[in-house]
Amino acid sequence: MITFKLNGKEVQGKEGEYVLQVAGRYGVEIPTLCYHKALGPAGMCRLCTVEVFDGRKTDFVTACNYPIREGMEVNTETDAVHEGRKLIVELLLARCPNVPMVKKLAAGYGIKKPRFKKKDDDCILCGLCVRICERMGNSAIGLTGRGVDMKVDTPFHIQTDLCMACGACASVCPTGHIKLEDITKHAVQPIPSEYDMGLIGRKPIYIPYPQAVPKAPAIDRTYCMHFKTGECKICTAFCSAEAIDHSQEDETVELNVGSIILAPGFEPYDPSGDDTYQHSRFPNVVTSMEFERILSASGPYEAHLVRPSDEKEPKKIAWVQCVGSRNINRCDKSYCSAVCCMYAIKGAVIAKEHSSLPLDTAIFFMDMRTYGKDFEKYYNRAKDEIGVRFIRSRIHTIEPVGDTGDLKLVYVTEGGEIKQEVFDMVVLSIGLMPPADAKDLAERLDIELDRHNFASTKCLSPIETSKPGIYVCGAFQGPKDIPGTVMEASAAANTAMGLLAPARSSLVQKKEYPAEKEILGEEPRIGVFVCH
Repeated sequence: MITFKLNGKEVQGKEGEYVLQVAGRYGVEIPTLCYHKALGPAGMCRLCTVEVFDGRKTDFVTACNYPIREGMEVNTETDAVHEGRKLIVELLLARCPNVPMVKKLAAGYGIKKPRFKKKDDDCILCGLCVRICERMGNSAIGLTGRGVDMKVDTPFHIQTDLCMACGACASVCPTGHIKLEDITKHAVQPIPSEYDMGLIGRKPIYIPYPQAVPKAPAIDRTYCMHFKTGECKICTAFCSAEAIDHSQEDETVELNVGSIILAPGFEPYDPSGDDTYQHSRFPNVVTSMEFERILSASGPYEAHLVRPSDEKEPKKIAWVQCVGSRNINRCDKSYCSAVCCMYAIKGAVIAKEHSSLPLDTAIFFMDMRTYGKDFEKYYNRAKDEIGVRFIRSRIHTIEPVGDTGDLKLVYVTEGGEIKQEVFDMVVLSIGLMPPADAKDLAERLDIELDRHNFASTKCLSPIETSKPGIYVCGAFQGPKDIPGTVMEASAAANTAMGLLAPARSSLVQKKEYPAEKEILGEEPRIGVFVCH
């Protein structure tokens, strides 16, 4: 360890560390604009300048790239250091007078107006973007020019295909100067969050959903730059537990089991390919699952009822039922998805509760199937007391209303009258489909599927598949709600336990301990074991 003085206090650091690193560990704040923990030091901004006395003379050095030495004295807040930093900030303010971060920094030093000639720039030439692009393994941008003409640019000053649009440069830019659209030829779009149904983006390292088991971050190899270029690994510099291992690979684990319970769940119907509903064209046409995330407190809008196109609060919302269910012509799904009617009613009721305006809600349906316990009461309460409108009709067309983001629905009433109505949002009540790999799973386990590719079961034994010892529960047996799924899961678990009861404890191995021996007369041996 190297011992030196920091602002008159004796501190210690490791060989090879820099002044800025040790100061941060001891709670001494040194301002800097070009330092990043995962990147090599550069000393480009000069804002981290400190005063160093090495026993012979005093120097002013940049703390981010000055290595610590035995016996030296470092002062970070002398008048001379403060004046030097103030001059640097004044020069930055003259170069970038309209950058909020620079203006805030200048205010902290009492600078209201620079003495130097103002420019209209928003790049402070910290070099963070260039260095992190090199760390990504791309080097798509660099510092070009000299002196006052220096700037961040791409080769030949045009959009480059070297840039993979990872966004690392824009994420570390302290002023917002970097615009990916000016650098890359690739499409710039966020990684869609599966949990939030693509309404917002996520990062390559993410926790799939709040209740994930285990609740640990995962690395998406599709987007992680290390798996694209072999470089980066910046995340390892910030993981104090050293828990990240990029060399891990998928492995196949074989288990000897006596029974299998199939619970692969379902897949929501994707309406983007259906021209009737225009889900892929109009941002204010959302699916029921997207609408659930809009209303959720943990969702992208924190439970504020807004429409995606302009984040304004809607005044009229329409629900369209049986999208991806009970339709042979468009989606080849003749079955009822069982849950759509009730979740549409619930969504309309909760939307009215969340709205700060009088909200008009209308549900367009073929048949209202509310067959659960007290579900009919809930339907009647929504219709008679809460004011949800129910219109028996299948929507023919959804059309945009100019550039307003509003949507016009064309439908036929029960009396045969053609009507048009304009809504701020349209919610598609999408159906439940069997998993995409259901057929492959069934072939490998040698079980039968019904004509809709759900697991085939008997009426009086809904959890038993066609193969003894293999059980099914939840939506893979057929569309159902959460209470029905929980009930079936309990039944499947109990049935499997009953099947395995005769074999219980047959594979338990009894622990064997070393035989005890007589130690009388032997020399004592004492062990001290410290757990840390």
